[in-house]
Amino acid sequence: MLSALTQLLLFQLAGELLAHGLELPVPGPVLGMVLLFAMLVLRGGVDGELKHTAQSLLQHLSLLFVPAGAGIMLHLHRVADEWLPLTLSLLVSTFATLAVTALVMRLFAPRPERQP
Repeated sequence: MLSALTQLLLFQLAGELLAHGLELPVPGPVLGMVLLFAMLVLRGGVDGELKHTAQSLLQHLSLLFVPAGAGIMLHLHRVADEWLPLTLSLLVSTFATLAVTALVMRLFAPRPERQP
């Protein structure tokens, strides 16, 4: 498990180095995921250890939201002061995500053949 975690962190580090070194407007972890995906495609799939580690991380994903929740509680006065822009941005981004997802599903969904 340690080697798989090291591998994941190295890809994140490589993404961060690329993002900062080339001054790209893309977050480093996103570039790291792209690099990891490219490596997995070239290698032909995920090995057992990486798969097990990823599944373990996903099982405990809710723990990763604890720092964000603590930050919200720490800055609750700011949330109260700026509730309208926060609410509007959450609503607009949620509906935009739903619309884009629906369009992509419609674009890639198999179409039934028409009977004459």
